[in-house]
Amino acid sequence: MQMLTDQDAAREFGLREYGLIPATAGEAPALRDAQARGSLQNLVRLAASLCGVPYSVVNIITSDQQLQIAASGIDPGACSREDSMCAAVFLTGGTTVVRDASEDPRFAANPFVTGEIADVRFYASVPLQTASGLVLGSLCVFSNRPELPTLEQISLVEVLARQVVELLELQHRTLQLNDALAELQRSNAMLAEFAGRVSHDLRSPLTAILGYVELAEDDPDIQPDHPSAGYLGHIGSGGRRMLATLDDVLDYSRADGKLHRERLSLLAVAAEAAQDLGVDLGLASGILCEDAEVFADRSQLRTLLQNLLGNSLNYQNPGQVLRVIVRAKPGVQGMTVQVVDNGKGILPSERRKAVEPLVRLHRPGDGPGTGLGLATCRRIAQAHGGELSIGDTPGGGVTVSVWFPGGP
Repeated sequence: MQMLTDQDAAREFGLREYGLIPATAGEAPALRDAQARGSLQNLVRLAASLCGVPYSVVNIITSDQQLQIAASGIDPGACSREDSMCAAVFLTGGTTVVRDASEDPRFAANPFVTGEIADVRFYASVPLQTASGLVLGSLCVFSNRPELPTLEQISLVEVLARQVVELLELQHRTLQLNDALAELQRSNAMLAEFAGRVSHDLRSPLTAILGYVELAEDDPDIQPDHPSAGYLGHIGSGGRRMLATLDDVLDYSRADGKLHRERLSLLAVAAEAAQDLGVDLGLASGILCEDAEVFADRSQLRTLLQNLLGNSLNYQNPGQVLRVIVRAKPGVQGMTVQVVDNGKGILPSERRKAVEPLVRLHRPGDGPGTGLGLATCRRIAQAHGGELSIGDTPGGGVTVSVWFPGGP
């Protein structure tokens, strides 16, 4: 078994990160994106044309192979690193230009020169070096006749080599993003599973405690002025807050799970969210809704509206009749759903903190809450590829805007 040098081991690791080590030995790696593959092929063709030669290739050089991922004038192939001409010079740090490889001691005995594999004469190779210093391989142009392109021609090939590196960097960043998304999905799935287990394990004993509290409160032997009645009241209110927190934690953990997007009536979903809060839309409740079509997951849109309407109910302006308007503003790239109220509002300096999980503003007169409502709404917006923002309502209050991208 071949032992890798530290340099080769580091390069091998880097090539794997760039997706340039094929899964099956002997196969040539390829860019994942079809458009990027086409762009790479165009760059290779242009390199040969600039130098007026028939052949050009992009070589990826591993610890034991040379793999061609694009070629002009020949079909991409693979060979051992020992037979590779580029492997002899691609780590030297500069461009190699040889008029006649059969007269160069570095290449005269190479099978690509002797006729065993090919009859290369003119040969030029530009290393494909990333910004971090990793050399992935080379952009190589060659001919079966002695040639000597001008310095300007070689300079332009070097420019094309940098463009090749940009394409390979794009694949690298795409793979990193895919890995990050996969890890995020795994983390979210674990969070949802953990929250579900905790909710299940805590809900049953909490429900039992609240049941016994209600029985005790109905006990005729415990008079309202007895100290025990106060203790029971504290236990009951604390237990109900804990149940509400469990529900909010579950909503938060599930907020960016798998989406089932469909075209929805904003009015219908808002009516359901209001009923979840024990109120109906209309003048009596002070909550009005304009109808519009929103492309979203029904369950998550309902949760979002329930949280925003709940905040409007909890943070009313004392001495002022509640007025809430749910509306939507269509745009070129989607729909912005807004919940506009005339409540206490949120100061600009507090808006960043307000959307963080488990953070409450603790203002005088504020109703009960867990600090997860706006954080859950932001996760729902992000799960849909949108965003949440907080602004002022003219005349006082808060306007929460959630942008949803348009449908397919």
